[in-house]
Amino acid sequence: MSGEQLGEAALVERAGWLAALVGSLAAGVVEEHWNGADLARLASGADRSGARLPSQGWMALRRLGWAVQVPEGVYVPDRVVRIAQEQAGRVLRSAWWRAQITAALLATWPADPTRRTEAEWDALRTALPEGEAVASGVLLARTRQIAAFHAHHGRLPVDVTECESAPGAGGQVVLAAADQQLATLQRCPDDPFRYAVLTLRLPVRPAPASRADWHPVRIRFRLPPHLPATAALCPPTLRIRQGRLLIDLPYALAAPKPQRAGHRTAVAFDRGLNTLLTGGTLRLTDETHPRVVTDGRPVYFRAAGVLAKADRLRIHGEHIGARIDQLRTLITSRQERGMRPDPHLVAKLAALQAERERVARRRTRLNAALARAAARFMVDHAIAAGASVIYLENLRDMEARGRGRTLNTRLSQTVRGALTAHTRHRAATRGIAVVIVPPRGTSKYCPRCLTAFRHHKAPNDPATGWAWATCPNQACGYSTGRDIAAWQRIGARGLTHQHQTCLDRAARVFVIRAVVEALDRASAVRQQTRDRTKSGPTNKRPVPGKRRRVPAPPETRAPTRARPGGKRPAGRTPTHPTHRSRRCSRQQGPNAIGTPARHQPDGAGLGAGFHRHAHTTPARQRAGTSHSPPEHSRTPGIIQETQAG
Repeated sequence: MSGEQLGEAALVERAGWLAALVGSLAAGVVEEHWNGADLARLASGADRSGARLPSQGWMALRRLGWAVQVPEGVYVPDRVVRIAQEQAGRVLRSAWWRAQITAALLATWPADPTRRTEAEWDALRTALPEGEAVASGVLLARTRQIAAFHAHHGRLPVDVTECESAPGAGGQVVLAAADQQLATLQRCPDDPFRYAVLTLRLPVRPAPASRADWHPVRIRFRLPPHLPATAALCPPTLRIRQGRLLIDLPYALAAPKPQRAGHRTAVAFDRGLNTLLTGGTLRLTDETHPRVVTDGRPVYFRAAGVLAKADRLRIHGEHIGARIDQLRTLITSRQERGMRPDPHLVAKLAALQAERERVARRRTRLNAALARAAARFMVDHAIAAGASVIYLENLRDMEARGRGRTLNTRLSQTVRGALTAHTRHRAATRGIAVVIVPPRGTSKYCPRCLTAFRHHKAPNDPATGWAWATCPNQACGYSTGRDIAAWQRIGARGLTHQHQTCLDRAARVFVIRAVVEALDRASAVRQQTRDRTKSGPTNKRPVPGKRRRVPAPPETRAPTRARPGGKRPAGRTPTHPTHRSRRCSRQQGPNAIGTPARHQPDGAGLGAGFHRHAHTTPARQRAGTSHSPPEHSRTPGIIQETQAG
């Protein structure tokens, strides 16, 4: 280590050489073993002698004898080879799940791929490993992929390796596969709470020829402010994005282990389109036969501004895509006629492609910010309510088709998977479990008496729709919004089916796969009301000394000095502002509350961490609901896109 200070551009260049070298080595391993036999061998978990394969990807590949082919004349340290093998092993292991689904679809290929019968669906679910856990959207997508291959080649594929080309394994450097000889990470001694130092050996040229071409570099980067001081830093992952070096820094915190069952207080949330999240708190009573009660105070997460912005970006991206297709058609037509492409059209095509990528990145960042804000909203309300579990509905099988062009687009653009992942990560730091509940019938039946609802438009909204629900049972007569009824049904179903909670090992989340009809019928929600029985005298309220007496209405007799006829007060006379800066463009009454002309954010302006166009219900902190995680277990976390510098 010479002590020479590298600039940001030089650091990004050297890290890019390392990422390109690791990516090329890993891609070579994946392409060489991209066949059904090798995928099955790696997924079997045993080597040729029958011994169990290690869990580390690089060690498993070495036990199988799958070596990395280093280019001639290039020197690569053994730890860098480990990283390439680890990335290749992860890619090959993740492909086995797709291979199993493709094999089950080929074994039960239907007569009409666009419309399966009930018997064909049952046969497919039986052939699948954990068939009930696989989303139907995944099966339909794989079916369309196989059908496209059949239409192009005139036959069915053998396995998934014919349907897909070998996936790439580059773009990142997983330092978790290396040891301290290649990379070390520690907090900065000068300021351990704000900075950390990563010491990493980087190449000094794109093709290092000897060990002398690998120099250690100290990278000092800032830690995010939300990272606790007691967190243990783990080996990071390096990525190059838009000319910047990004560090994905995992960390471990001491937190209680989330429990599958035994919950007494829970929060449940229903996802919607206009109101992204609607939820509330539910509790189980301490009776012999516990009942589900709720305080009837719903909370909302409205993100209409964020969703509108995402929709505008989508429309803008579609317009750019249409122009790109048109330019490609013009360029291709000139090439087919033996003419050189117009340089002006080529330059315009490159500019439009860059613009489309920029719009796609903006949409990605916007959806990620929305998912993080919604996850924090749910966890904050769970902490305030003293809940030990968060119940969400399973929307993996939701298909955006058959509901009109506008609604199909809105459904397909809804943030679902990232929202669950962020919620599970944030809730794990507090020891709160996240359980996925089947959504069937949650907004169809009344949460009080389980009678089928009648849906109609809301009484306070002149627009047509089906946002309001009314119970036809005369003994119940419950009337509310369908989202409010849905979160009550989700929470009640989760609390009454706790013993059926299992762990989905693929998604690493708790799920309730099946619904027991007897338990579901017994999951009626009761309104928890305060005891307002009078137990003492009414407190005397102070009466003001001078109270304005309302004059009596005029009578038929003529008013006299002793009994004057009065007039009903009509209120104070409206006074208009005299200054031009205070004038309002709209005429309002003296008692009206004017809407501010400038948008006032609810969350970001107060430092709550939410998007400035997301309006949320504030969390009500209750006494005795502090969640201080004890020091007895560790829960992993991740910090993404930390810029080095």
